[in-house]
Amino acid sequence: MQDQAKQQGWARPVATAVLVMADGTVIEGVGFGAPGKAVGEVCFNTAMTGYQEVLTDPSYAGQIVTFTFPHIGNVGANDEDIETVDFERVHGARGLIVQAPVTGPSNFRAQTGLDAWLKTRGIIGLAGIDTRALTVLIREKGMPNAVIAYDPDGKFDLDALKAEAAGWPGIDGMDLVPDVTAQQDYGWTETTWRLGSGYGAQDGTRLKVVALDFGVKRNILRLLAEAGCDVKVVPATTSAEDILALKPDGIFLSNGPGDPAETGKYAVPTIRKILEAKIPTFGICLGHQMMALAVGAKTVKMNQGHHGANHPVKDFTTHKVEIVSMNHGFAVDPETLPANAVETHKSLFDGSNCGIALTDRPAFSVQHHPEASPGPQDSHYLFARFVEMMEKRRAA
Repeated sequence: MQDQAKQQGWARPVATAVLVMADGTVIEGVGFGAPGKAVGEVCFNTAMTGYQEVLTDPSYAGQIVTFTFPHIGNVGANDEDIETVDFERVHGARGLIVQAPVTGPSNFRAQTGLDAWLKTRGIIGLAGIDTRALTVLIREKGMPNAVIAYDPDGKFDLDALKAEAAGWPGIDGMDLVPDVTAQQDYGWTETTWRLGSGYGAQDGTRLKVVALDFGVKRNILRLLAEAGCDVKVVPATTSAEDILALKPDGIFLSNGPGDPAETGKYAVPTIRKILEAKIPTFGICLGHQMMALAVGAKTVKMNQGHHGANHPVKDFTTHKVEIVSMNHGFAVDPETLPANAVETHKSLFDGSNCGIALTDRPAFSVQHHPEASPGPQDSHYLFARFVEMMEKRRAA
């Protein structure tokens, strides 16, 4: 039958990439990027732009990203839109799934095509599948564990790939922060990007901020620097004593990947001591979850998570609805928040918690990404709120 099909010119092309799920489901397509295989949790992202920022966001460590927008990669890639701080280490997604084959780059900022860029980053790509069907599967059954594999010759041991996917323990219960945190302390002076001039540099500082790095993104550090903060980034395992010895005006708890309860086994005691010192503290994403755990709340694994740049969130402190960037697979259980933790933000998609503020000390955190890389800038004001909190303490 296959020989007859070939003779008639309608033979099905050989798949050069596959997604093999833990339940045995196999999805075939066309491979691009880096040949090889990687195991991870499959999620979907609804952003229409910003694929470089998404793929290099350390919070995506351990995940394979499916974009719901069909045309990904057409503007190419450049060195400016990378979010991981260390260019040499691969901090971000393990794989990329798209519907339409990637075309040649068409953008004045492009330095290379997405295919070539993925090869340099070691990221596997899979194209030519029905991403809408995969998204529906994730929405109905949750984010599956799977192996993404690319072989230009189309040779796959499907039984072995199924076994690998089924044997992977999954992100629930996994601490991924050691893979993405800084190896040593460093300072940060780069400010935000502007058309025509690119990224800037600080010309002065007035407040000292220590950023506890669980997988921090570059644009978070840029916005802190833009706000006049003298930023020092420290590894996730840095002790509270060493952090407080730096005499910071404020402490930032960064985003990051993995199960917050696992990371919290070593990070929560540190954060509790920081909060006891009543130094202004601001957390984003995993940092938000760490703060909640530090005051006694609990986190839960979400069915499909929130991944995209178009999520509506209500800020109860301003009574405004913001469109924000999201990337998380765990959430704070608002029913477990103590009396001194007030819910400040809530998702208007599913009602999940998106922010807290402590009533007995200067500390607040949000689940979403106000640095907006990629995404809208509705929540940039949170950095100003952090600065105001630090200035108020200094003036007291």
